[in-house]
Amino acid sequence: MRHLLLFALLMMTASLPGSAQDAAPSAPNVFEMRTYYAHPGKLDALHARFRDHTIRLFTKHGMTHLGYWVPIENPQEKLVYVLGYPNRESRDRSWKQFAADEEWTTAKSRSETQGPLVAKVEELFMEPTDFSPAMIPSTGTAKRVFELRTYTTTPGNLPALLDRFRNHTTALFSKHGMQNLFYWKLTADQPAAQNTLLYILAHESVAAAKASFAAFRADPDWIAAKARSEEKAGGSLTVPDGVRSEFLEATDYSPTR
Repeated sequence: MRHLLLFALLMMTASLPGSAQDAAPSAPNVFEMRTYYAHPGKLDALHARFRDHTIRLFTKHGMTHLGYWVPIENPQEKLVYVLGYPNRESRDRSWKQFAADEEWTTAKSRSETQGPLVAKVEELFMEPTDFSPAMIPSTGTAKRVFELRTYTTTPGNLPALLDRFRNHTTALFSKHGMQNLFYWKLTADQPAAQNTLLYILAHESVAAAKASFAAFRADPDWIAAKARSEEKAGGSLTVPDGVRSEFLEATDYSPTR
């Protein structure tokens, strides 16, 4: 009886709000890539709002920061960032709480006295591939350049592309001086989920990235792996012009930089 009472007390304590069990954060399983297009001339003000308010409020409401970047060539005045959540339900709950937070509504209002800062928002929901490095922020020993690459596969060939990355590509990237950071598939509810791979690499510079890719493409191991995978698939694993690349630099408030 005494053991049963002790067990019951422990279970009650674990279920109380604020208990150690409730306080332990869940590791992110769902990631959201958000791209903001600032109104002309408003990107610096958008950075200031993120730096002074948004970042801290995202943390307050349970969101995990992965990184914040802008394109090196940025005529559209874009900001790209990635947040993580335990699941989509927690994502929706966090954003609802964030939007209702008095500090946010005040900061937003004050920053928009001359009009909205953001003209358009794009969002993608993603999950890590099984070969991605850990989804945690990282800081390089020197300033780095980041490359966001998006692949669109030919019909039915996303598994073959993932297999080639898993067994060959990522190791060869490392061999040729590229740092594998994050690899994602789109979540099943996204329109292009069956044919899209996104990933981010880190390089010393744009010139270093181009040299690394030239060496990678000339590597006999890559040539052989590419040929085998395409022979098995009956052709290219990606559609024409199905590889897009964008070079990014980290913002001063990014946890990955």
